[in-house]
Amino acid sequence: MKTLFKYVLTVFSFLWFISCQPQEGFIKKINKTAIKTKVIGKDVQLIDVRTPQEYKNGFIDDAVNFNINDDTFIDQIDALDKNEPVYLYCRMGGRSNRAAELMKARGFKKIYDYSGGYDDWSMTE
Repeated sequence: MKTLFKYVLTVFSFLWFISCQPQEGFIKKINKTAIKTKVIGKDVQLIDVRTPQEYKNGFIDDAVNFNINDDTFIDQIDALDKNEPVYLYCRMGGRSNRAAELMKARGFKKIYDYSGGYDDWSMTE
C-alpha cells in the first residue's frame, strides 16, 4: 500500500510540474475593437492571408499580404519574428485560423486571429 501511495504521489507531482510549465505559444481570437486599439497605427506584424486580388480591393492598416494558398507562404512566415506577436486576418476567419495553426506549429509564440476578418472590418458601424 505504501508503494502504491508513493507511485500515485510521484505521478501527481509529475503532472503538476508539467501543467505549470509555460505553454509554447498560443492562438487568441480577437475582434474589431482589439484591432483598432492594439494594431492600427502600431508597429506590429499584421498579415492578410487572402489572395492578392482580395488584398488589392482593400486591406487593414499596414497589413502585408501573404497568400496562404500560395507555395511561398511558409517561406514568407518563416521570415517573420516568431517571438513578436503576429496578427492575422482573412475574409471571414477560415484561412486566418488555418494560418494561425500553421504558425503555432512552426514555433510562433503569440498569434492573434481576427476571426471576423475583412468582411467584419469593412462593415460600417
